[in-house]
Amino acid sequence: MSVSNVDLSAPCDHVEQAQIRRVKRPARGCEDCLKIGGQWVHLRACLTCGHVSCCDSSPNRHATKHFQTTRHPIVTSVEVGEDWTWCYIDEQFLST
Repeated sequence: MSVSNVDLSAPCDHVEQAQIRRVKRPARGCEDCLKIGGQWVHLRACLTCGHVSCCDSSPNRHATKHFQTTRHPIVTSVEVGEDWTWCYIDEQFLST
């Protein structure tokens, strides 16, 4: 299991809400899908609380639901080979 550092130096007013600076990859799976027996396509990690959930290409779209419920705006991909961070509020990619 590798660990990737996330640099949140992008011009986004919401990066200060990101408390998680290191994300473990690969993740076990979408925490919400694992509870209900659901399937996921790609995984995202919330950088405020560390919650791992599925992308919008997945049937349940748990990462977006997590944002809508918690208002935690910053997620990063936990897929091997992907290195990006996204702000739901600004709807923009941040530099990593």
